[in-house]
Order: sequence, then structure tokens, then C-alpha cells
Amino acid sequence: MNCSTRRWRTHAALILISALALAACDVNAVPRRDEAVKAAWSEVLNQYQRRADLIPNLVEIVKGYAKQEQQVLTQVTEARAKVAQMQLPPDILTNPAAFKGFEQNQAGLTSALSRLLVVTERYPDLKSNQNFLALQSQLEGTENRIAVARRDYIVAVQQYNLTLRTYPSKWIAEILYPDAQLKQNFTIPENEQQAPQVHF
Repeated sequence: MNCSTRRWRTHAALILISALALAACDVNAVPRRDEAVKAAWSEVLNQYQRRADLIPNLVEIVKGYAKQEQQVLTQVTEARAKVAQMQLPPDILTNPAAFKGFEQNQAGLTSALSRLLVVTERYPDLKSNQNFLALQSQLEGTENRIAVARRDYIVAVQQYNLTLRTYPSKWIAEILYPDAQLKQNFTIPENEQQAPQVHF
């Protein structure tokens, strides 16, 4: 066996060992977890949009029964408009200021909806309206879906950020995915994250 053949075998063995070592370190963890974060974020946005779509009908029904509650109705409408008008930048998941603004707008809408649903307690006729009951049920379901979507997003971000911050995956990310950045997570206090309690 000549020297060049031995050298070629040595290089091939080193390449094979390196490939196996990288496979054992899960070199695809960063892009796989990044995609999981994006999917979870899409579901969060989807559920928030579902809630926003329910609000105009809810406001119209309540308006018919509770005209004197105009201030609360206006607050809900303005909070929804603020959410709808917010332009989400492409880097929202890695942009702390944009993420915080999104969070605050959604929290404002949650708070306004809570006040609206408390007001409806004063109107027995409204509480027996079938359209209102259907919307109220859909809103409760949506709030639950939002809580689940947020939880799933939080878990996905935790796993992704952990991959970027722990060894050996941190080295792999620095070499193979140098543009990978830590993702933002929800920081709203727990009491503000709860779905509105509705009693009819």
C-alpha cells in the first residue's frame, strides 16, 4: 500500500468521524427549532386575528342593548384598531421593542374586552340573546386557544434559545448558522395573560 493511498484512507476516516460527530451533535437543531418557533408564532397570530374578527360583531350586539356604555364600546373599538394597525416588522421575533409593542397592544385589547364583558352583566336581555351567547362562546374558546398558542410559542422559543446558548450546539450555531439570534418571548405579567372571566 503506497503512501498516498494510506493518506487518502486517513482523510476519509477523519471525514467520516467528523460527520458522525456532527450528526451526534444534531447540526440541524438550530434550523429545526427556528422553524418550530416560526410555526408557533404563526399560530399565535392566527388566534389573535380570530379574536379581532369576532370583536366587531360583539360590539354591534352589545351596542344595541347598552347604548349608554359608549365609553367602553369605544375603548374596545380603539384597542382593536390599534392592534389591526400595528405593522409587524419581519424581525419582530428578534426585535425587543417591536415585540414589546405587539405584546402591549394585545394586552390592551384583552383588558378592553374584559371591561366590555363585565358591562354586559348589567343587561339581562343581552345575556339571553342567542347571537350574543354564540359570540361569547366563540370568544371564550378563542381566548383559550390564544393561551395554548402562547404556551406553545414560549416552549418553542425556550428550546431554540437553549440550543443557541448551550454547548456543543452553541459552537455548531456559531459555525454553521452565524446569523441565528435569540428570539423574544412573552413577558406580560401572569395576571394580565389570563383570559377574561365571563359569568352569564
